Amino acid sequence: MTYAKDDPRSALSQSSGGKPGGPVAAPEFLDFSVTLPDVTTGAGSRQWLVRGQNFVLIHTEPAPGDLIWSADLASEQVVLLIDENSALRGASGGETHAVTGPALVVIPPGSSEIVSTGSGPIVQLLQSDEDEWAKRASNADSYAEPHPHVAPLEPWPEPVGGYRWRTYRMADVPDQPGRFGRLFRTRAFMVNFFKPGHGPRDPHKLSPHFHDDFEQCSLVVAGTYIHHIQTPWGTDATTWRPEDHVRVGSPSVTIIPPPTVHTSQAIGSGANHLIDIFAGPRADFSAQLGWVLNADDYPAPRG
Repeated sequence: MTYAKDDPRSALSQSSGGKPGGPVAAPEFLDFSVTLPDVTTGAGSRQWLVRGQNFVLIHTEPAPGDLIWSADLASEQVVLLIDENSALRGASGGETHAVTGPALVVIPPGSSEIVSTGSGPIVQLLQSDEDEWAKRASNADSYAEPHPHVAPLEPWPEPVGGYRWRTYRMADVPDQPGRFGRLFRTRAFMVNFFKPGHGPRDPHKLSPHFHDDFEQCSLVVAGTYIHHIQTPWGTDATTWRPEDHVRVGSPSVTIIPPPTVHTSQAIGSGANHLIDIFAGPRADFSAQLGWVLNADDYPAPRG
């Protein structure tokens, strides 16, 4: 891995360089800023549905007051309220909750509803074993066969105190030198809800690295980025792939397969905002003291 000395990730242990398992999957660049929505509700909310190996992502550009979700799930879902214009009224387990963003919300398994009470983006994260939703993803064909380099999802321990509605507001997270972003985890997800940046990233301080056996989903919610991705060469030259240096707008989702070498470069002159999503939680980030902000609610596996 290549990190600048002042990057908190420089303290992480090195990966082994990937695990065997057949051809490396191609990255996916799903730029909602240039593609039509998969769903447009009667009230005018626009929704894009995409998936990775272990997750489904629903990005909604809502009409205020619209019911954007009503369904029953076997597992928790994570909801991201992206900015101060994102707001919802949610119902689950006979209780009603109101939240204004930016925030991360965990909704317990079972029946739930979400009404957007604002105009800002709302992002939902579901497990891909919620088959009905995985089949609706616009890129479902990419996962007709499991990607062999991606480890299957093994949910972490149940939350302390059992399943319930949980709200984590970004305004409640103080700055802390040496911590990497604003990390939250559940049984199935880890989300790094970075703060928005301003202006381009210094091209002399990029961070190319790789992951052995998990995908990275990079969700761009403001600005413009270039995702630099390099697929390692194996012994079979017919599977070699050129480097990707793909410019994406916002909103967009880029799915980065293991063990590709990758880094993301903000290039917009104004606000640039990226959120990283992993399914399931990362053990290396979880091992860093103080990095996971809700570790007391969602414990790591023992041993």
